Amino acid sequence: MKFENTRSFAKRLDQEDILRKYRSAFHLPKVNGKTAIYFTGNSLGLQPKSVQKLIEEELTDWAALGVEGHFHSRRPWLHYHQFSKKSLAKLVGAKPGEVVAMNQLTVNLHLMLTSFYRPTKTKYKIITEAGAFSSDQYAVESQVKQHGLNPADVVIELKPRQGEHTLRTEDILAAIKHHQNELALVLFGAVQYYTGQFFELNKITKAGHSAGAYVGFDLAHAIGNVPLQLHKHNVDFAVWCGYKYLNSGPGGMAGLFVHERHAKNKNMVRLAGWWGHDASERFQMKKGFKPMPGADGWQLSNFPVLTGAAQLASLKIFDEAGMKSLRAKSLMLTGYLEFLLKEIPHNAHYFSIITPKNPKARGCQLSLLMKKNGKKVFNAISRAGVVADWREPDVIRIAPVPLYNTFEEIFLFVKIFSDALS
Repeated sequence: MKFENTRSFAKRLDQEDILRKYRSAFHLPKVNGKTAIYFTGNSLGLQPKSVQKLIEEELTDWAALGVEGHFHSRRPWLHYHQFSKKSLAKLVGAKPGEVVAMNQLTVNLHLMLTSFYRPTKTKYKIITEAGAFSSDQYAVESQVKQHGLNPADVVIELKPRQGEHTLRTEDILAAIKHHQNELALVLFGAVQYYTGQFFELNKITKAGHSAGAYVGFDLAHAIGNVPLQLHKHNVDFAVWCGYKYLNSGPGGMAGLFVHERHAKNKNMVRLAGWWGHDASERFQMKKGFKPMPGADGWQLSNFPVLTGAAQLASLKIFDEAGMKSLRAKSLMLTGYLEFLLKEIPHNAHYFSIITPKNPKARGCQLSLLMKKNGKKVFNAISRAGVVADWREPDVIRIAPVPLYNTFEEIFLFVKIFSDALS
């Protein structure tokens, strides 16, 4: 499509948007009494209006039934983790038995590393991207130390080439091949939080397996944002949080994926909890852990129903909208944003876009590397009603989310941003 730098064109795109009705399904924050231009769904997704009803239903059942709500509430709490399986499986390209909603992202990452990072004298190294989100860095460091190893000797952090901001796939594959004799694990964020780069998961997984290593991904910035095919691509495991693109609420329900070839292996080393135990014997309180089949066998504790209800409200919207349509709109939103940013006079003097130019290699986010007065510009757009994200030392992240952001908002944002630059 040939874009135009006019507000009327942006409005026309909104009128033609088949997903436009979903904007009214969310609560939109205000700044100085006016509806904000909210481009921070990559940090915290907006609240679906349906969340309140679902949580109130659980509160009503709790009040009326007490402990019997585990069996007789409208969504029995005993089985609550099952209610999101089909929706989550569609979002990550998996079978329902390969996914489960549970815990927080970093907890789930530790559980996965316990099972999939089993270093030996010869195979002990981990390849990851430099500048991974800090919780991933800390989890990996601590797991390496648990095995009595030194992270400096074990963790290989891949950096972009000199003068570049994103990793080339060929460099990732070359590093995996170079270290194949010592490599135990490849762990990447599927979408890099800082640059917004969407890695080629299939190629990375194939290379990791050829090297005799396990391959896992952090989907915090990927689930609900980009198309995923974890089962088809033979990914070993993945973890995610639910409070970004999944709109599950602050600190909301997270989850994990374990490929069925591992999920059916009852002998895999794991940290066990009673909710992962064979459900038919769970309440017999016997010694000897017998894992549930599938990803459920990594559960630790009973399900937090109130946060789970919030996620169910959002997942219903995803089921209706469909990732195919969401991805198509996302590509249009970021494409229009990129077009308008390049229309700003002398734009290269003020900023550069460090997110990949190839639309297939990015999600909802464009990261703007500010060359001068970055924090002042960010503060100015914030005062003007834009809710964006500042990342030290000099990046503004802009994430138009297809469920609730509009093309007109993108046009208005670029006008505000351009005024702030000058």
